[in-house]
Amino acid sequence: MDIIAETSLRFFGKMSASISHEIKNTLAVMNENAGLLEDFTFMAEKGMSMDPERVKVLAEKIMQQIQRADGIIKNMNRFAHSADEAVKSVDVGDMSDFVARLYARIASGKGITLKAKPPAIRITITTAPFLLENLMGLCIDFAMNAVGAGKTLDIITEEAENGACIRFSPLGNLSAGVTDIFPSEREKSLMNELKARIIIDAGALTLNLPKKQ
Repeated sequence: MDIIAETSLRFFGKMSASISHEIKNTLAVMNENAGLLEDFTFMAEKGMSMDPERVKVLAEKIMQQIQRADGIIKNMNRFAHSADEAVKSVDVGDMSDFVARLYARIASGKGITLKAKPPAIRITITTAPFLLENLMGLCIDFAMNAVGAGKTLDIITEEAENGACIRFSPLGNLSAGVTDIFPSEREKSLMNELKARIIIDAGALTLNLPKKQ
């Protein structure tokens, strides 16, 4: 198995596991609230008094979790379909926001908040969407380990002269010699395939993407 195939498989597994955990958490909350509703039904059957407002609150909580689960499934579906076409035109700002949402649970587990900041204008490039999501994910993994005390990682998409750039900042915990270990061979293989460049300086990681792969 070549390095791109192995890296892609790891990425797909990591995202699938994260999404399934999110769905499981949502189901657990719904199950808990459904159990309380069942208790209220039992009380009503026994002729005991029941506060309608409490039933309403529980129903609202279940609806909120259903909406949350719907959003998670939509993200999962979009992620799965990102591998449908090897190369296509993509909205870079929209993809940055999407990958940030995919990584939200992982970031939250580290106490980090991801904030995708869209560009002033719509920026499109022709690229391999699944591989770009993979490379962006690896950049987020690196940036989260260097984000610093603020615990907020901004993902800023901007137009560049020959395409687009995505900046991950601020990186307050960059250590000396970090460029010796990142990008590693995994990132470099994806960069080569996407014709992308990674620059690490001034407390930020910048991913430069060409207009056309």
